[in-house]
Amino acid sequence: MTAPTAPDRAEILKRLEAIEDPASGRGLVSAGLVQGLAIAPGRVSFMLEVSADKAAAYAPIRDAAQAALQDVAGVEAAQVVLTAPAKRARVSDDPQASPGPSAVAARPPHVKRVIAVASGKGGVGKSTVAVNLACALAGLGQRVGLMDADVYGPSAPRMLGVSGQPQFSAEKKIIPLEAFGLKVMSIGFLVGEGAPMIWRGPMASSAARQMSQDVVWGSEAEPLDVLVLDLPPGTGDIHLTLLQRLKIDGVVLVSTPQEIALIDARRAASMFQKTGAPILGVIENMAWFAGPDGARIPIFGEGGGRREAQALGVPLLAEIPIDISLRESGDDGRPLTAVAPESDVARRFTEAAQRLSPSPLRGGVGVGV
Repeated sequence: MTAPTAPDRAEILKRLEAIEDPASGRGLVSAGLVQGLAIAPGRVSFMLEVSADKAAAYAPIRDAAQAALQDVAGVEAAQVVLTAPAKRARVSDDPQASPGPSAVAARPPHVKRVIAVASGKGGVGKSTVAVNLACALAGLGQRVGLMDADVYGPSAPRMLGVSGQPQFSAEKKIIPLEAFGLKVMSIGFLVGEGAPMIWRGPMASSAARQMSQDVVWGSEAEPLDVLVLDLPPGTGDIHLTLLQRLKIDGVVLVSTPQEIALIDARRAASMFQKTGAPILGVIENMAWFAGPDGARIPIFGEGGGRREAQALGVPLLAEIPIDISLRESGDDGRPLTAVAPESDVARRFTEAAQRLSPSPLRGGVGVGV
């Protein structure tokens, strides 16, 4: 089978420039409406940014652009996402400068709870935790969605073994893909694996905001019990945008036992505390490695996650060891918690999911309420 070739960039720009912007009379490229153009073998996508009050009027332009891209040689799948630019935050609007939840923050329609999985530092296994935790929640019988908000380093497509182009509903909302009982949305579905997202902060924030607000996560008949949010590392633009727009019911912090990772986890915890998002608990990843004799070898230190949880006054939800099968399952697109739920590591994720599940007595999140 012949691999798809990368479409010609010049031809793509020519086709888009031939479509007239009704406001300026110029082509879409000249009018500056083509944002975040991503070209990969067989695929092309971009965001058509207009003000929110003009979104309906530009729907035919979006459709025309998508049709034009489909006619370009080498394009097997084209995606044009109509979006409004994110509002530029002022210092007075910054949740870190003004403690407390945002007055406009809300859950997506038909979503009961939103749990964010966060880390201050990259490389601690946050996405591995988010994917396996989401699968564990689904294994408990809950309707679960996973939003991969790590725009610059999307991992969900590979870790869940799912690819393809999201479709649109009759209301022009994005329909998430499904894998292992999860509804999944990731910017990785719009670009080829390995393609860089060369976007400035506002553009990345706009993409994250649209994934939270313009996706059909649930319905009135079948609401989503929980949306798991895989946040990018750090405390940047994407976090600020989501905290201002999305009501987060709680945050799970992920860290290794290493002090350098815990320092950044504290920064993340401080950000969420200032914005009114409760910390539900800590998951310590890479807690130890089991030697040939079964002895625990604390490669990255010992007890750091437990001490940090105690300092924050929250539970240590799980200690996840360094495990070859966990790593292999992520690379193979078959989450360990979904395919081997009886394994020791999977049971640790399930126990964490049980602690995060709604209390039958209070109807809220199982911890931190």
